[in-house]
Amino acid sequence: MDTVELSIETSRSQVTDITLAASRFCAGKGGGLLSVFAPHATAGLALIETGSGSEQDLVAAFERLLPRDDRYLHRHGSPGHGADHLLPALVAPSLIVPVVDGRMQLGTWQSLVFVDLNADNPRRHVRLSFVAA
Repeated sequence: MDTVELSIETSRSQVTDITLAASRFCAGKGGGLLSVFAPHATAGLALIETGSGSEQDLVAAFERLLPRDDRYLHRHGSPGHGADHLLPALVAPSLIVPVVDGRMQLGTWQSLVFVDLNADNPRRHVRLSFVAA
């Protein structure tokens, strides 16, 4: 198994496209599975269309679902931080992408994104692991 760790600088309400980095990691590896993992209690990963406004729509949807206020029992950190800890229940912290001939088998409009709504932690990491078939 081959593994690398991406370092990502984020700010509140950010969707970061990591497709290119993942594609480069898979290049030349043949067939197998790409495991993508965000080792954070307040971030997740998704496959969405990017560049068409979907990133902003996703953030807006989470702001409606998880408002930033004092309703949460989890209260340390910035106001509304309890919402950040619910995000991984809605956007999983891991996903698997099939790889054929060193290329991720994403759909035409799918991009791999890191979703982070937490302003308290601007430096994040994503682990990419390739498991050969």
